Amino acid sequence: MSLSRADIGVWLINLPRATERRARMETQLARMDLPYTVFDGVDGKARKDELVKLMDLPAFERNLGRKVLWGGIGCYNSHLGVWGAFLDSGKPAALILEDDVVFHDDFLEAVDLALANDQAWDMLKLNRIRAKMPICQGRLGRWRINAYLGPATGTGAYLIHRETVQKILPGMIPITRATDHEINRFFKHDFRLFGMEPFPSHVDDMGQSLITGTGFGDVAKFPKWRRLPHYRLRAANYFRRFWWLLKKGFLLPRCGRDLTEGGK
Repeated sequence: MSLSRADIGVWLINLPRATERRARMETQLARMDLPYTVFDGVDGKARKDELVKLMDLPAFERNLGRKVLWGGIGCYNSHLGVWGAFLDSGKPAALILEDDVVFHDDFLEAVDLALANDQAWDMLKLNRIRAKMPICQGRLGRWRINAYLGPATGTGAYLIHRETVQKILPGMIPITRATDHEINRFFKHDFRLFGMEPFPSHVDDMGQSLITGTGFGDVAKFPKWRRLPHYRLRAANYFRRFWWLLKKGFLLPRCGRDLTEGGK
């Protein structure tokens, strides 16, 4: 199926109190003439007592090796909420944006090409925090479509299919990891998590993260001996990603492959 921007929904996740971020995004989106819907983000710090009921708190702290960042739990539930709105919309695919994205001049060109060839991905990242050990699956125009043997984190801008959300959503509760860490478990949820590189956007929170604080000042890591389960999990995830990619035929680079519909 070939899609266009007219076929999809576009959602911008924004905390109502983050007015400056919303203004910056509105200016960029207006410049691109990209219609969108604002989704009010979940304020994790204000709703801690409610959100903790959705968590396996010991598992979360064991997996991450640190104390919970409640802004991050709000972000997690914001993505669950916007996925619900997406499913309710009946749209076949969605472009999900967080409110600290900087769009490059080729952003819409990349989105249009990805949508026109949406058979090539299940969830497609359009920026990243980390995108380690890429394995090229082929090309869409001048972009590489990469799988990742290493961590692929960040949820600032991505395209996702309805079927992918339906597959992932039931396994997102209880919360045992950060948003992007759970999504990065493509080996568990069984979907193609790819990135479009060079990425057509990046994230810039102006040094004022609503999750980790200024200069990661809100991050409270445990002592190294208490982080051993976290280190074991990180190592095990490399093996899990390796095995899934091997089984699915994505482990060997195939950058010469044309992923456009009808390509060879």
